[in-house]
Amino acid sequence: MYKMMIFDKLSLLLSSYMIRLILFKYAYKGNYMSTQTILAFFASFITVLLVTPFVMKLAVKIGATDKPNHRKVHAKVMPRLGGLAIFIGVVVGYFVGGLHNHQITGITVGGLVIILIGILDDKYELSAKVKLLGQLAAAGVVVVSGLTVEFIHIPTVGVVEFGVWAIPITIFWIVGITNAINLIDGLDGLAAGVSVIVIGTIAVMAGLAGKEMILLIALIFMGSTVGFLFFNFHPAKIFMGDTGALFLGYGIAILSLLGLYKSVTLFSFVVPIIILGVPIFDTTYAIIRRIVNKKPISSPDKSHLHHRLLAIGFSHRNTVLVIYSLGFVFSASALLFSRTTIWGTIILLFILLLMVEVIAEMIGLINDRYKPVISLFRRVVGNKRRVPGREH
Repeated sequence: MYKMMIFDKLSLLLSSYMIRLILFKYAYKGNYMSTQTILAFFASFITVLLVTPFVMKLAVKIGATDKPNHRKVHAKVMPRLGGLAIFIGVVVGYFVGGLHNHQITGITVGGLVIILIGILDDKYELSAKVKLLGQLAAAGVVVVSGLTVEFIHIPTVGVVEFGVWAIPITIFWIVGITNAINLIDGLDGLAAGVSVIVIGTIAVMAGLAGKEMILLIALIFMGSTVGFLFFNFHPAKIFMGDTGALFLGYGIAILSLLGLYKSVTLFSFVVPIIILGVPIFDTTYAIIRRIVNKKPISSPDKSHLHHRLLAIGFSHRNTVLVIYSLGFVFSASALLFSRTTIWGTIILLFILLLMVEVIAEMIGLINDRYKPVISLFRRVVGNKRRVPGREH
């Protein structure tokens, strides 16, 4: 067990080191900014390592704990205020990286609203309606600050103005992604690890595109989340709770919005959706599953992606690693998508959608009877194997 824990921690160190090398290669050309960016990453990373043990004690003291039940896979009471440690790390990185000098007041206030809602939920278990109202309030603050997507450029069609729809589209984007991360927070290290992959991909793309502020914010979030993984990877000592899941989801939503600010092409709009492939995949099929099975969309169940992988025999740790791998596939696809031709993007999208559907059918993500693509494949292959003239 100790060897496995050491291996896990070395894996985290190596992965974060490799990410830093890639980002350093494509970071800002100015030495000062590159140094400040790297310092912000390490400041947030080290801060989380130092404060998480204190947050664990605080969570137990105030009763912000997660108790086992029929839907959960852990067997003992766990502190679940880990998102507070991530937030503290981001705050430190915020000042070290000089973000306080940028005009991002709306984003900052929105983040504070999300953190407040998360802490209250981890302590008092708020209703879904109250949490949604908090998320809408945070998204509203961001929109009022002026961060919206106002029009899109579609090939062969031209520019399509969103007009009054710019505000609801932006709010839907923020709230949707915020909840998507929350929904996959079901296993040790799952939401945090997937978030690192997503944020790391955004950071690489921002570095390549020369988008300095997006890269800086992404590195700060990534540093905090990697630091938290040392306590959250299986077997976890603390859960991130809604404080962490909502905050990371909000951060990812804002990072993707900053990349799409004001206007986008149709294909650049799809890139962040691909990067977020794992949470969007799981959330989409959760909605379809509940509709098909005639259950309320907000009704919790034990049929999410990680639940199904556990059910077919994967261990806790291997389930998380499989989903990490799927996240890397989506991230690599997003990088290819942003640099290929129109026909290349269409082919890539088709392959991704087919892959997602086949995986969903293989593991029974809707139900055990839902296998349209696999059934079609078997019929086609079965017909080809028949030899004419030998049927009776």
